[in-house]
Amino acid sequence: MSTTIARSDRRVSPVFLGLVAIMLVSAWAVWTGAATSTGFAVFLFVVSGWIVSLCLHEYAHARTALHGGDISIGAKGYLTLNPLKYTHALLSIVLPVIFVILGGIGLPGGAVFIERGRIQGRWKHSLISAAGPLTNALFAVALTAPFWLGTMDGVPDPFRYALAFLALLQVTAAILNFLPVPGLDGYGVIEPWLSYKVRRQLEPFAPFGLLAVFGLLWAPSVNQAFFGTVDTLLNGLGVTHWDTYWGQEFFRFWQGEPQIPAGL
Repeated sequence: MSTTIARSDRRVSPVFLGLVAIMLVSAWAVWTGAATSTGFAVFLFVVSGWIVSLCLHEYAHARTALHGGDISIGAKGYLTLNPLKYTHALLSIVLPVIFVILGGIGLPGGAVFIERGRIQGRWKHSLISAAGPLTNALFAVALTAPFWLGTMDGVPDPFRYALAFLALLQVTAAILNFLPVPGLDGYGVIEPWLSYKVRRQLEPFAPFGLLAVFGLLWAPSVNQAFFGTVDTLLNGLGVTHWDTYWGQEFFRFWQGEPQIPAGL
């Protein structure tokens, strides 16, 4: 099956390039201390970096679906990395950013419409669902590379902390997305392997799966276990709780510049 896509349907969107530019300029401002408010620069860096990762997440779904047989992907604009092309920009971009601001959680988005009927084979369907959260996982590994490679000497503390907090968001997004809950990518991975009867029974719960997960995270015991897992994974990548804590403190610039204890 041909997967030829018109050049205009796969040209990288100026919107995405603009987001990358904001991420790079704000990263420079955090590194050099050139911004009037370091916290605001950290905020811009993390939010723009987070939206870029969401675009890559959805692109991974779309690109994998294209190679799986859904040639309608190109005409929908999903290969341009333009977040405005998503079926539900509110779910894919706006709500995840709001949850980052409110709670420091990388809330999964998800709004590329894939014509599953065009795709044959359970493995292909599973891979399409897994592609998004795997992208978050790879992004986390890339962001933490300076930590686990031991090359952070001389890096300004605000930039170190901002990088750590952005990595935390990627890890939380990957974990939440891989949960086998209807409506999340993890369920999409296992759904092709379930019986038709089970899939029909679980289908009505899909619109509420993400809300249920978020509700559970408000329970202290669940929240503690979840972020304990996140901290364990980040520690394995060389990122400490100290790094992510101060990253979030800088991110919340509206609370004022954080005062890091001297001598630590």
